[in-house]
Amino acid sequence: MAGWIDNILEFFYILIGLLAIMTAVRVFRETSHPTRLGTAAFWLLLGIVFAFGNFIPYMIDGILIVLMGCLTMFKQVQIGKIVDVEEAKAETSARKIGSLIFVPCISLAVIAVAISYTPLGGQVGIGIASVLALLIAIAITGAKPQTVLDDSDRMLRQVGTAGILPQLLAALGVIFNAAGVGDVISQGISGVVPEGNRLAGVVAYCLGMMIFTMIMGNGFAAFTVITAGIGVPFVIAQGGDPVVAGALAMTAGFCGTLLTPMAANFNALPVALLEMKDANGVIKAQAPIALLLLVIHIALMYFWAF
Repeated sequence: MAGWIDNILEFFYILIGLLAIMTAVRVFRETSHPTRLGTAAFWLLLGIVFAFGNFIPYMIDGILIVLMGCLTMFKQVQIGKIVDVEEAKAETSARKIGSLIFVPCISLAVIAVAISYTPLGGQVGIGIASVLALLIAIAITGAKPQTVLDDSDRMLRQVGTAGILPQLLAALGVIFNAAGVGDVISQGISGVVPEGNRLAGVVAYCLGMMIFTMIMGNGFAAFTVITAGIGVPFVIAQGGDPVVAGALAMTAGFCGTLLTPMAANFNALPVALLEMKDANGVIKAQAPIALLLLVIHIALMYFWAF
């Protein structure tokens, strides 16, 4: 079964890579694009990493990722010309389809959760659910294959370089943990948190998860490091229930997700897709709720974990 799961996941990675390569070809054909070569190179390299990353030496993968970073750093990746949606046509379709437009989104979530309870697991579930939700959307809207390709290309370009950020941040969390960052954090906290003080330990754990998630842009990446450095020695070692404390620490980290531009898929992506003028508009709207939720998490962990 493990082999089947790996093969299915590889299929989805290859599919994503081919979409990125398609965008690279489209950009390369745009002679009027201000950074045609750089943008096409970025999407081509990203497509190669996704589609063929497991079939080429890891050193080559690393070099390709560094090259993508260089293209981004020197501002060589721009949207260019995309196929815009005709406003009148969009309004007509919206009135015709109505609330059915939400069916693909709901289907994606329901199917993914259902498959996650099978031996295939959640990752394969998301891939299968995405394909099925796309087919449902095509059936509801009557979209042609060319429309699907155009919309895929438009979304990739609008997301831009932020699309690779979640993958890089997840890898960074593994690197930090292997490098012993958790031990360094533990040593630093030990000089601040009074020994045996449960409340101080809980505050340090929740606040540490929020801050490190803001830095990493990913609560899962922060969880390993902060739990090893703060959660285990200052909460669990003092009698805290590891299940309760760990679950609340993870969701406390998500409070940081609401407050950082590093969480590109939550904060930068909506700004790009909605073409908002304020790059931090989503974060500003979420900040009060995030801080309130952090306080609630501290209280819940203190009273429930002990």
